[in-house]
Amino acid sequence: MELKDILAISGQPGLFRYVARSSNGVIVESLADGRRMNSSGTARISALAEIAIYTESEELPLWQVFEKFYAHTGGRPAIDAKSDTALLKKTFGEVVPDYDRDRVHVSDMKKVVAWYNILVGAGMTDFRLDKGEAENGTDSEEEAAGAPAAE
Repeated sequence: MELKDILAISGQPGLFRYVARSSNGVIVESLADGRRMNSSGTARISALAEIAIYTESEELPLWQVFEKFYAHTGGRPAIDAKSDTALLKKTFGEVVPDYDRDRVHVSDMKKVVAWYNILVGAGMTDFRLDKGEAENGTDSEEEAAGAPAAE
């Protein structure tokens, strides 16, 4: 399983793995329970590989945020995404100290923490998109698309 194949679908809780194209959209598989479903072509689907978090200096690709969470937690799940707002901000600030406090909202933090916990729970330990990006420490502008999309 690679991060480029993981999708967030607006209106659907959790994360999904891309399986195949269908005539009406895409077939996805839930990371939580393995159920497959068809997501219509009109659904707002965001690939995690295309999401980034705003920082004071640049946009940090989501895979790098996940790597920081992985190092911070020692590979264990992070705090609960439904934790107190102050605890979420404190933890997020420890992991990404230079996140843009004006543009990264608590709802964004909750999504990032929830997504990280889902991925770790599904057995994902390597969040890099490919080895070239990990060595360069950078992503293309297309993959640094802003804060997490609303679900």
